[in-house]
This record gives sequence, C-alpha cells and structure tokens, in this order.
Amino acid sequence: MSDKPERPVEGAANSHVGVVGAGYVGLTSAACLARLGHTVTCVDVDTAKVAALREARVPIAEPQLPRLVSEGISASRLRFTSELASLARCDVVLLCVPTPARSDGTVDLAAFDAALQALRHTLDPRAVVAVKSTVPVGTTARTEELLGVASVSNPEFLREGHAAWDFLHPDRIVLGATRPEAADRVGRLYRGLDAPVIRTDPASAELAKYASNAFLALKLSYVNVLAELCEHHGADIAHVAHAMGLDDRIGPAFLAPGPGWGGSCLPKDTSALLHAAERAGVDFAMLSDAVAANFHQHERVVRKVRLAVTGSAEGSLRGIRLGLLGLTFKAGTDDLRDSPALAVAERLADEGASLTGYDPGIRRSKDLGRIQLVDEPALVAKDAAAVVVLTEWPQFRELNWPQLAQLTDHATVVDTRNLLDPDELSEAGFAYHGLGKPRR
Repeated sequence: MSDKPERPVEGAANSHVGVVGAGYVGLTSAACLARLGHTVTCVDVDTAKVAALREARVPIAEPQLPRLVSEGISASRLRFTSELASLARCDVVLLCVPTPARSDGTVDLAAFDAALQALRHTLDPRAVVAVKSTVPVGTTARTEELLGVASVSNPEFLREGHAAWDFLHPDRIVLGATRPEAADRVGRLYRGLDAPVIRTDPASAELAKYASNAFLALKLSYVNVLAELCEHHGADIAHVAHAMGLDDRIGPAFLAPGPGWGGSCLPKDTSALLHAAERAGVDFAMLSDAVAANFHQHERVVRKVRLAVTGSAEGSLRGIRLGLLGLTFKAGTDDLRDSPALAVAERLADEGASLTGYDPGIRRSKDLGRIQLVDEPALVAKDAAAVVVLTEWPQFRELNWPQLAQLTDHATVVDTRNLLDPDELSEAGFAYHGLGKPRR
C-alpha cells in the first residue's frame, strides 16, 4: 500500500463542500475531498480540536491524514471552524456526526438531531445534504423532511488505520436518494475515483452499511468458533482458513482468529441491526448467536491464559503477574473503543491478575485503570508468568524474544492473534500457545 495521496482531479467541476463533524469519518472525508480539488469547510463543536486542526495537528492516529490535512490547508482548499453559519453557501453538506450505541444497544441520535436542528435555518435551499453517519433506516428521509433540502444516504466504508486510503480507493460508492439530481450532485464529489457507483433508494443504502458490518462480525465469530474446534481435533486454523479463503465465494479476509471483534463500528452496528430486526418482527438468530459467540471468545481467551499459566483451565490467577502486548482494538490505530484486548484484560483483572501493558499506539500517560501502562515491551515481560499478545501490531514480531524470555518469571506466550512464529518463540525459550493450533 502506497502512502502517496492522489492528485487533484484535473478539469473536474469542483464544489464547495461542508462537513459537519471532524471525527474519523468527517476529518478523513474533508481532507480527501480537498485532495480531490474541492473547497471544503469542516465544522466541529469542539473548539480545541478546531484550533489544533487549523495548525494541521491531527488528533487521531491515521496514516496519510496529517499530510492530507496540511496540504489542504496550504492549498487554501481546507478550513476548519466551529461556526455552522459558514456552511450557508455550500453546494453539498456531509453529516459525519457520531451515532453511538445507547446502553440498551439502540442508536443514540442526539448529536445527529442537534446538528439537524442547527442546520435548519443555515443551508441554501439548493444545497444537498449527504448523510455519512451510520443511521437507522428512515433517517435520511427524515433529514430531508426536516431540513427541506434534498438528502442522500452516502454511507462510509472506511477502516480505521486505512481511512484515507479507503476513501481514495473505495470498493464502492453508495448513493441512496429519491431525487436523481441530488444523487448526481453527491456522486460528482467522487469524480476521478475508480469504483462502482451503486445508486439506490435511501433505505437500501442505510441498510447496506449495517448489513456489511454485521456480515463481517458473523465471519469473525465463525472463524473464532472454528479455531476452538480445531484445538479439539488437533487441526491448525491457519491451514483450514487458507483452504477456505481460496474459494472465491468466501475470500481470505476476516478469517484470522483473535480475542474477539470490537472497535467503534461492529459492536454498535450489529446491535442496531438486531434492534431493527426485532422491531420488524424478523428473527435474526444467527446474528444474535454471533454476538454471543464474541462474548464467549473473551472468556475462552482467559481460560487459555489460565491453562498456560497454571496447567488448568480452571486454575487461579490471583496474584499472577501477566504482561499484555497490544491494547487497541486492532493494529494501526490508537482507538480503544470496545477493544477486545481491554475486555480480556478486565476479566483477567477480575480474577486477581496483576497486569502490565504496552501498546505502540497508546501513550503511557493514558489511564487504563487496572492496567499499568509501560513504554517498552521489556517491562511487560519482566517477572511475568506469561506474555499475552492481544493486538496484531507487526512490530511485535521483531522484538528480541530471547531477551524477553530471560526477563520473564515463566517464559510463556499466549498469542491470541497467531501473530508470532511458534518455532522462533520455541527457539527463544518460550512455551507457545496460539488460537486454533495443535498443542506443542
């Protein structure tokens, strides 16, 4: 994957675009649209964030994004403000505000609705609103009715850690609208990008986002359960998954077992889809089972740690020192939201284990409760009964594992991502425990 951003599209009719929200989606959309040659005004209620972004200081860990923001500002195509009134002359306004899950799993639209109310008397009547926030079916239609301007469902499909790349090299661009001319206007924002454009109705576009993420969750839960089955039969999940992935109908992506799935999208989107199904009277048991399997995976990892450390899956971890490598929900990001690594850590701490953690994406000053953060992997290994790999940071492969073995109390690794080479770990002096692997 190249870090080189795309060049502005030559000869394209450029628009004045407004972006409401400067989070992962909003900031990436704003910076990438500026890169494509549009004039972009990004609005956020967080004045401290706006001040930082005006100086090209990007508050999230996302490759390419700092450079794109800096280039957009230098070219006078990208500006940041807290004033919604600055969007009055925009041709298209993207709504990229957070839509988190409530405690009952339903979607919290408070920030989204607040943005709509604030925009009611701001937008040019000829403007088009593109809803990029992940919202329940029917929200785009409600947006159009409330604002009195054409609205288009334009869901994002960005991966954290690859957001800028994904925006500039999309698998597909989805436009859900009842007015073809409105879909045309939003579609022109992406002119120059090589991707199929799916034109549909708003409800189908909204559901497509939830359906995509829920399917990925299903696939991940499936491979985690399959890995457990492999252990019972002495099979190797890596070989099984490789054979599966060569089938074009299945594909190799999302077939790596782990400590569970998490992040800012999959948990809330599966929950939202389940609530939508329940309201519609549709039995979506397979998705419910995938969610239940994900919670089971956290406990399964804890059992594996117990077995590796005590010799029994039911052994006591009270007073046991454990070192954790990786705390973010996946490598390449600093995002801890719904991290399976933290979910496993919580269960280990509940059982009385003493936890030391290191993550290259997290500053030592971060307060993670019962996890003592350290700034180098050697401190994770020091006097540990086991080192537990919870996030698939590739730099963990390059650690001096023979040296780490000397620092541990018991040279044991529980690799919940199957990231490391078992033979290299064995040569370094470690007892190695992976997921879905034959016992060594």
